[in-house]
Amino acid sequence: QVRLVESGGGSVQPGGSLRLSCAASEYHSGTNCITWYRQGPGEEPEQVAGIYFVDGASHYAASVKGRFTVSRANAKNTVYLLMNALKPEDTAIYFCIEGHWGADLCFPRAGDDYRGQGTQVTVSS
Repeated sequence: QVRLVESGGGSVQPGGSLRLSCAASEYHSGTNCITWYRQGPGEEPEQVAGIYFVDGASHYAASVKGRFTVSRANAKNTVYLLMNALKPEDTAIYFCIEGHWGADLCFPRAGDDYRGQGTQVTVSS
């Protein structure tokens, strides 16, 4: 059974760093990218970043550009999200979702089968 498992979340002070991991046993047929989303308390989900498996092309939300870096280890079926200079507004549950790449973006596939359970990131002093 295909599963995505996120890890690496935790509590940090503002300005700190975390690296999230999204590990998969395998990907569903047709998946060619992974995208990270986050959802803060009482907020709508926000796409944070995405990465294309073929050439490592990536994209970022304006709110995290320059602070977050997405990377992949194809041989390990693992995608990482390195988060630096964290701010309190980065507090959220972070999810990784399988997707389809197009127009320089990773579009998430619909359905619970394509996403992990999420990992909590809390930024607070």
